[in-house]
Amino acid sequence: MQEKFTNLAYLDFVAQCHNPNVIILDVRTAAEFTDFHLPDAVNVDIKQPGFSDEIAELDPKKTYLVYCSKGIRSVNACLLMSQMGFNRIFNLKGGLQSAP
Repeated sequence: MQEKFTNLAYLDFVAQCHNPNVIILDVRTAAEFTDFHLPDAVNVDIKQPGFSDEIAELDPKKTYLVYCSKGIRSVNACLLMSQMGFNRIFNLKGGLQSAP
């Protein structure tokens, strides 16, 4: 089964953030989120035990932009979301550290 998410470079990802129809998911810890996050991002910490339950409450028909610091946690989140039936998922390749 091919995974249903797309990796985006930083500038392409940020450009998509301006789309009012997307939901921006920050899958870092609450402390990382408090230090800095993209505007309008929602924090759903992938390290928390209830992560998959929180994802299950989201609408799989919507478009999601997913990011973390280095792009590892966000890929794992995208894989899980794909397995749960989400198919409009965009990952920030390299995470926030990929910013020019």
